[in-house]
Amino acid sequence: MQLNRTNVKNAEKYPTKILQFGEGNFLRAFADWMVQKMNNEIGFNAGVDVVQPLPTGMVDLLNKQDGLYNVYLKGIKDGKPVKEFEFIQAINKGINPYSEFDVYKASILNPELRFVISNTTEAGIAFDENDTLDMEPQNSFPGKVTALLYERFKAFEGASDKGLIFFTCELIDRNGDMLKKYVLKHANNWNLGDEFTQWVETACAFCNTLVDRIVPGFPKDDIKEIQAELGYEDNLVVVGEYFHLWVIEAPEWVAREFPAEQAGLEVKFVKDMTRFREQKVAVLNGAHTGSYAVSFLYGIDTVREAYESIEVGNFMKEMVYEEVLPVLDGTEKELKSFAGKILERFSNPYIRHLWQSIALNAMSKWETRNLPSLLGFVEKHDMLPQKLVFSLAAMISYFKGQTENGEYQVQDDQWILDFYKEAWAACDGRPISVYELVEKVLGLDKVWKQNLNEIPNLTITVSHYLFLINQVGMKKAVKAVLSAKNPLMGMTIEGKAKDEQTVVNN
Repeated sequence: MQLNRTNVKNAEKYPTKILQFGEGNFLRAFADWMVQKMNNEIGFNAGVDVVQPLPTGMVDLLNKQDGLYNVYLKGIKDGKPVKEFEFIQAINKGINPYSEFDVYKASILNPELRFVISNTTEAGIAFDENDTLDMEPQNSFPGKVTALLYERFKAFEGASDKGLIFFTCELIDRNGDMLKKYVLKHANNWNLGDEFTQWVETACAFCNTLVDRIVPGFPKDDIKEIQAELGYEDNLVVVGEYFHLWVIEAPEWVAREFPAEQAGLEVKFVKDMTRFREQKVAVLNGAHTGSYAVSFLYGIDTVREAYESIEVGNFMKEMVYEEVLPVLDGTEKELKSFAGKILERFSNPYIRHLWQSIALNAMSKWETRNLPSLLGFVEKHDMLPQKLVFSLAAMISYFKGQTENGEYQVQDDQWILDFYKEAWAACDGRPISVYELVEKVLGLDKVWKQNLNEIPNLTITVSHYLFLINQVGMKKAVKAVLSAKNPLMGMTIEGKAKDEQTVVNN
């Protein structure tokens, strides 16, 4: 039996109060799960319309099930292993604005609409100068939001209670502030007027948020058993860990309108989320992105297997405790306690978190999650953090798309894939050729927002590790970087500088 509202007679229907940009696994297992909990526990009575941000996506499948699906939580609750299903019935419909613009516009003009939740990936909140007001829809997410708000402003004649509250879940620093900045920039470029700009400033709230829940996604290996347990065919089941945290930087009136804490959820409304964000992004997300290429090329498919392996597990722990924590704000006791809780989640026996899913858009993730730790370590200690540098080399190796065991698919922006295809084709494996490849990668200021070749000795050190990985394979390379005899360990920037020309000439 297919899961839908015809076959499941008792499914609830809620008035749409939330417009969500993003139909992927994370928001469905995080934000929509929370909305459902609020509906169940405190009568929040809110439904969600889900907008597909790109021309291709999953809204057709979502609509086939009438927005119904299950979140399958597996993890540790009150110190004990737990597995539980949560039936999600808060989603009213999925919308593809590229093929259903009238439906999309009608949802925008819904007078009960109050919240907008988004997760359009780290690259989603970007300014597109080619967007225009008359496009149906605009290409960029900020362009869509500007047009959305302008439609509401006109339809409701600037009524202050028809503004919207934005919870941006993209993993970039100050995500709400960034979205608001680009909305105002579009408003200015499109000559939408001072009254509209003032309405955006006063009637809307763009909240910076921090999200935390590991969501491996669709359980394809266990789906038959899960559907047998559910008693129907749910093709949108999404697996997540039990742990969850949503930190929202917002004024008190927003917290009153979205009373998630009253439903027993780990949602924290704060005045300044800087410290929370830096710790979470650097430790949890940084450990993931900093380890994915090392683990995958080592021959390990999941986070748990990597963490429980001796060498890769030690690599992850040393990277976090020795290179990431020392550059974060907070007491040593506080930071170690936080890191311990984070890393403990990696060994969740119920979660099969594939490195290949973490590898998606790895370049922008490494810039956001790992580069700040590397730069902070260099500034504080006047030496390069070897595990982070090795991680960077491993990522470059990963983008080759092949090992001695065969080829694998790499997913990223097309221009990045094209860049690596050309760069690796030009590399013949000699040290100088590897150095030139690394030099090209570190010079991608479109990714790094700077030229990383200007960091003393980073280019040569990454080249050293990349050459090592190519020559002996990841397993032996990891042993080398963990070894106390690693010639690059503990050397200051000045010390390594002497070796640079020698290595390049070989």
